[in-house]
Amino acid sequence: MADLVTASTVPVAEEVGRMYDRMTLLAADFLEVEAQQGYNAHLGYWDTPESGLTYDEATDRLTDIMTERLRIGSGARVLDVGCGVGAPAVRIARLKGAEVTGISVSREQVDRAEALARATALQGRVTFRRADAMRLPFADDSFDAVLAIESMPHMPDREQVLRETARVLRPGGRVVLTDFYRRTAPSPTVHPLRKTMGSTTVPLDDYPAILRASGLEFVEMLDITEETVPRSFALLAERAERMGLDPESTEAQCYFNPQSVIDVHLLGYLLVVARRPQGD
Repeated sequence: MADLVTASTVPVAEEVGRMYDRMTLLAADFLEVEAQQGYNAHLGYWDTPESGLTYDEATDRLTDIMTERLRIGSGARVLDVGCGVGAPAVRIARLKGAEVTGISVSREQVDRAEALARATALQGRVTFRRADAMRLPFADDSFDAVLAIESMPHMPDREQVLRETARVLRPGGRVVLTDFYRRTAPSPTVHPLRKTMGSTTVPLDDYPAILRASGLEFVEMLDITEETVPRSFALLAERAERMGLDPESTEAQCYFNPQSVIDVHLLGYLLVVARRPQGD
């Protein structure tokens, strides 16, 4: 969730993994029971400004909107790239009857995701492993669909990740992802987020070309900024205040209260759908 990619700001998988280890442990300390039951570490989606969904309900709503676009049925094999602590994967397995494999570069997230799968009696249909999306440890044509919720900003090379995604997808399989883009010119307030979160944004018009270069066909791209960013940031700020975060901990503030270090008008939020061509 930053401005320009430079040699010094390209995300590094090991650093991103360690950062999420720290943030996951901090979330567990503050969220307690909620954290033990699993939680979504992504933005919420409100269909209308009048929607009465809570933040947690709205994060599930975003998962569901993305899942609908995967077009999967019972028994489908789904890869969740950047699985967090497992809540989206468990939800997809339970509601769709799919077999979901989640990956993360955070060992702490994977451990907690595995615990969530055991607690929800879905251990046979949901599995998690520590892996780097730049080098997916799966055979060609392994999955019917791929999901990536807010993990693309942490990737050193989006095209490489999507090329790997295309490789492990079966012909006709879909990838559905969300990503941040720059709405306005960067400002100096972005720097703490870039430095601590190991994230980048992408120019809005670049996605179709990135998909083509990765061997994927463009299907759909929606700007869902207004349905996600402003309300999510405001509610995260309220939650961060209740948590009593150390105001000197820039990293924690970035993760739990991004509004404190970034202008909400700077970030746009995309939902992107692509597929592997049938002829591959």
